Amino acid sequence: MAAYKRILLKLSGEALMGDDAFGINQATIRRMAAEVAEITALDVQVAIVIGGGNIFRGVAGGSVGMDRATADYMGMLATVMNSLALSDTLEKAGVVARVMSAISIEQVVEPYVRPKALQYLEEGKVVIFAAGTGNPFFTTDTAAALRGAEIGADIVLKATKVDGVYTADPAKDLTATRYATVTFDEAMSRNLQVMDATAFALCRDQKLPIKVFSILKDGALKRVVNGEDEGTLVHV
Repeated sequence: MAAYKRILLKLSGEALMGDDAFGINQATIRRMAAEVAEITALDVQVAIVIGGGNIFRGVAGGSVGMDRATADYMGMLATVMNSLALSDTLEKAGVVARVMSAISIEQVVEPYVRPKALQYLEEGKVVIFAAGTGNPFFTTDTAAALRGAEIGADIVLKATKVDGVYTADPAKDLTATRYATVTFDEAMSRNLQVMDATAFALCRDQKLPIKVFSILKDGALKRVVNGEDEGTLVHV
């Protein structure tokens, strides 16, 4: 039996690149969709927030010197593209998905409406929240924390390229060790980079735990959902 009934999965846009320099690697997105399909089969309600770095970083040179708000809106549109790609791949894997955008693009995706999102989750559909919070100056980490709190998620699962939170950068320090669990206060006092400060504070204030794990490890998402020792749990 799964350890959680409803989760908010935060995927970075870069995770979709696979070994490519930018864009969406088809083998990678299919593998991610298959892992999401595995946990929906456990009757876990899944909501997803995805970043846009794989697309926006590819055109980021053109945003140098650009107004910050304008650049952020470009990033939001990149998340919409990723959300559409993930939704399409999930549908091909036999999972019904709905994309809801924080900015209005009604010809492409439906707007985010909280009661509708909750209805979809109760119906077993995967809900993908696109366009961040709909506001510039906020990251998709913050969007994940916000949407997670709004839908009453049991936990925010932050999928990264590293399999948890470490005492130091494991790529630079071979003696670095992974925390199995850490409290919000400990993470702050040790200056552990779990999420950006706004997202982290929101999760802490709402007593919404965060699990940091590697999306690159096969089966890691299912192990996390089953409550196994995978990644790092940040809790109150």
